[in-house]
Amino acid sequence: MENSIKVLSDERREFHPKSDYSQTCFIKTEAQYEEIYEKSTLDIEGFWADMAASNLHWYKRWDNVLEYDFNLPMIKWFSGGKLNVSYNCLDRHLLNGRRNKAAIIWESNSGAISSTHTYQQLYHKVNRFANVLKKHGIKKGDRVMIYLPMIPELVISMLACDRIRAVHSVVFAGFSAKALTERIRDCGARIVITADFSFRGDKLIPLKSYVDEAVEVCDTVERVIVVKFHESAAQNVEMKTDRYLWWHDQIAAGDIKNYCEPEWMDAEDPLFILYTSGSTGKPKGVLHTSAGYLLYAELTFKWIFNCREDDIHFCTADIGWITGHSYIEPVPKTEFSPHD
Repeated sequence: MENSIKVLSDERREFHPKSDYSQTCFIKTEAQYEEIYEKSTLDIEGFWADMAASNLHWYKRWDNVLEYDFNLPMIKWFSGGKLNVSYNCLDRHLLNGRRNKAAIIWESNSGAISSTHTYQQLYHKVNRFANVLKKHGIKKGDRVMIYLPMIPELVISMLACDRIRAVHSVVFAGFSAKALTERIRDCGARIVITADFSFRGDKLIPLKSYVDEAVEVCDTVERVIVVKFHESAAQNVEMKTDRYLWWHDQIAAGDIKNYCEPEWMDAEDPLFILYTSGSTGKPKGVLHTSAGYLLYAELTFKWIFNCREDDIHFCTADIGWITGHSYIEPVPKTEFSPHD
């Protein structure tokens, strides 16, 4: 009798891309991959310094590439450096020929409505909404909870928070009022951004009513900004108190300026909090900092997805999860050198 379980899924075949496709890749050969991998392991700081310099825009170059103490534990990347995530995802594309190229292509749940935002259009809306947040007192370090369906306003909200150094936290719009309440209480969110309704297939989801229930017991929430969802135009919701505000009224207000100066973030400044699902206990808020996260998202997007200049990238992951969070927002896609 055999003492071990027989492995039936021992797949050893290799499937190589066609040579003409390989020549379009950022990493074209196995030897090139091995060279990059070897440098990343033998000269960690030199490798990541090169990657940071050539893939991100820096307002101020870092003092140290890497600091760590595994006993604490503590790890810091690019300490002393300053950049802005919103600037890297938007502003620089207005200067490199992508101004009128599509940043986001969106299609509604039913497919009946679609829209495209160029980098210029997205930049305009992000700047205005960043000024809306500032108008309501949101500043560096404040938490903004985003509870929206997969609509352009979700990306606009995230980038607007990034622009003013507010910390955003996206909650999957399929979660309940109880789940939303737990996350608001844990991070102490001052603003919740939501929509009146959402759709899951053919089912109409009353998102705002879930927010009503949550903020009733969350005393940190000062404002709720509500997007009028395109496909729920025939539905009406009650704006209970003056802390409830319509997105379209806020972003179109006459005192909201078209430009919001990006606030330069320390490389280790908090960028966003993303909560675990809570399926095995209380949801845990995972805090992501700015420069290291942005650089890794950029490199994995380029090297793994091999997204080229005129490609269209389709990501099915919800932004409430880390995959959608990393690969749906417009990411840096060009080379820049840092300046002091």
